[in-house]
Amino acid sequence: MLLYARVNILEGKAVRLPRGDVADAIFLDADPVGRAVSWVALGADRLHIVDLDAAAFGDHRNADLVRDLINAVDVPVQVGGGARSPHEVERLLGAGADSVVLGTMPIVDQVLFWEVCRDHPGKIVVSLDVQPDEEIAIEGWQTKSGMYLEEALIEMSSAGAAGFMIAEVGRDALQEPPNYDALVRTLSIVEEPVVAAGGVRNMDDLAALKALETNGRTLSGVVVGREVTQGRFTIEEAAALIQRETDAGPWSFEELQASLVRYREASSEATDTAGVEAFLAWLEKQ
Repeated sequence: MLLYARVNILEGKAVRLPRGDVADAIFLDADPVGRAVSWVALGADRLHIVDLDAAAFGDHRNADLVRDLINAVDVPVQVGGGARSPHEVERLLGAGADSVVLGTMPIVDQVLFWEVCRDHPGKIVVSLDVQPDEEIAIEGWQTKSGMYLEEALIEMSSAGAAGFMIAEVGRDALQEPPNYDALVRTLSIVEEPVVAAGGVRNMDDLAALKALETNGRTLSGVVVGREVTQGRFTIEEAAALIQRETDAGPWSFEELQASLVRYREASSEATDTAGVEAFLAWLEKQ
């Protein structure tokens, strides 16, 4: 599983969105480029840029900044936000983006989406913002699409999407768990790579996502950003967990961590897991 570091850009600055609404954006850093370079140096495998001005307002004021971000790092960079025409897709790929992330175009103009995928094979990733009832939101979470997850996945896979990014509308990633059901459902429907893009609360969530599996398929990546900013864990810690292949008897270390997370959530008797956590902490050092 690859570690993607997210950089949300709004008015030339790095921000975080507690629940995805640009009106609630929290300023983080006046130097998005320095932020991106630092995260890659600390172990991020990929950079995931979201141009919020373009996504929410159709304003491409950050075009030069996006190019600077791409040129500043030596890992593949994918860019999303406001690319709703072939011209914008070509502009971002021309700026050096490894792939372009589309969320609105695949829903509102499926014919155009087919053409873009045909013209740029392997370069178009679809971002699906999933509501609790699995309806897809578009235009920076501003509009309900009327299309639901399964239908969207089937249509876009057929069109030639190179991969899928799944996020949850209205979820505060620092307080609420990932939507594991939506991720499992996605893995079971499409063969393309699937990335968990909604963020995680802590290392337990990260371990659970790594261990997530259905029909032999696992997630190809996870996006982090606000969790690091809030001090939940570091990029180094996340990269170490994702890359670790420690075995613990018949189970991997990550499977044990994920099982502990599921036990806490499912059992009314899960009041004292300190002993198990102490064991996992010891095991991690072996």
